[in-house]
Amino acid sequence: MDLSPAFQPLIALLYYLLALFIIAGLLRSPWLKGKFGEFLVNVSARRYLDKSRYHLIKNVTLPTEDGTTQIDHVLVSEFGVFVVETKNMKGWIFGGSHQRSWTQKIYRSNHKFQNPLHQNYKHVKTLQTLLGLGDHQIHSLVVFVGGSTFKTPMPENVTQGLGYVRYIKSKTDPALTQQEVEEVREKIASGRLKASFATDQAHARYVRGLVAERSGSVPRSRGPGLLRPLVLIVLMLGAGTIVLNAYSDFVSSAVVTGTKSNVEQRGEGVSQRTPRQPESELKIDSSPVTQASPSGIVTPNIHQPPSELFLAGQECNALIAAAIGNKDQRLLRDRDKACDRYKALQGEVN
Repeated sequence: MDLSPAFQPLIALLYYLLALFIIAGLLRSPWLKGKFGEFLVNVSARRYLDKSRYHLIKNVTLPTEDGTTQIDHVLVSEFGVFVVETKNMKGWIFGGSHQRSWTQKIYRSNHKFQNPLHQNYKHVKTLQTLLGLGDHQIHSLVVFVGGSTFKTPMPENVTQGLGYVRYIKSKTDPALTQQEVEEVREKIASGRLKASFATDQAHARYVRGLVAERSGSVPRSRGPGLLRPLVLIVLMLGAGTIVLNAYSDFVSSAVVTGTKSNVEQRGEGVSQRTPRQPESELKIDSSPVTQASPSGIVTPNIHQPPSELFLAGQECNALIAAAIGNKDQRLLRDRDKACDRYKALQGEVN
């Protein structure tokens, strides 16, 4: 007894569960969460800020005396240069302007992270040195996305969601002329490091070294830094393959079920309209039935119900089409049975 058809629904369910686990793991990745947070800020800036007045520059990596610094977003306008640091976090956020570390609390779990204002201070000063701007011409701005809640009072330049757009629009005093705006954009374009995967990896190694130095631990060697992106790509391809296979199996099963249902309904209709004959008198004719018109021209009788041979041929052809590229053993057996029946009826007619 072949039990493979009984296990096929379970295998399909496992496909879906595995795909969900892979997608959930990708969504929990800190790297992907950071990129998604930056994407939300990019989209909202392009949608809610006038592109002719606010010029968005993203992922700006600048050289420093001891390494590099990377800025998530820079918005250049006549109202000043806005340096935006993005944090994709959830839970409760505790912190103050002058505290070195802030706290993220999720249920009973606490996580310390660097004060984003202090983190953005280096960004601001590095960009200010490159551009030669005064303090009134450059603005530090932090935006939290991801559903976090502030549990302590925050300064006005620490925002949530679209609050950063409101903060930018609140600055209405001109700080730069149109010519200076263009000069700032050109200086950023010429002073930044080339936006590439190698630049991102070099900056990541520099940050890991700083963290290790502050904590007093030895940084672990991670090789060329290609492992994480390759793993993410493989996982995404695997999830896509699993979903496509499951969808293909579902479509194939639906096609076979629909074909069988149509053939059975037609067969029942024929049996109800045509009285059964003794097997000795049964004769199958697959040729179209014709009748003579008053003018003597013979025309096909379109009201004649389809023969059993015709229905068997239709079922065989439909199952052959459904089995193309499909390795479902149950479908292949149904195809063979239908085609054998069709050949047997053909032999009886001939």
